[in-house]
Amino acid sequence: MTGTHEPDAGEALTKVMDAVDLETFFICRSESEAKSLMLSLLAQMGFARGDVVFVQHEGPGARVRGRAYVHPAGDMPPYFGSEGGEH
Repeated sequence: MTGTHEPDAGEALTKVMDAVDLETFFICRSESEAKSLMLSLLAQMGFARGDVVFVQHEGPGARVRGRAYVHPAGDMPPYFGSEGGEH
C-alpha cells in the first residue's frame, strides 16, 4: 500500500477509548473452566483488568467472550486532557 500508515499493535492500543473484546472457543469441561481460561489468556496478553462478558458451554467446549479494559469507565484516556494532542 502506498501513502497509508499502518499502525503497529502498540500504537493501535493507544487509540482504544475503553476496552478490547476477545472471543474464542475453548475445549473445556465447563463454563467455569472456560471463564478461568479466558481470564488467564487476557492476563498472558498483558491486560491487567479483564472480565468475561459471555460464556456458553456446548459440546466439547465453550464459546467465551472476554473484555480487557484498557481505560475503565471513569479513567481518562491519555489523549484527553492534552491540548494539541492527536485525535
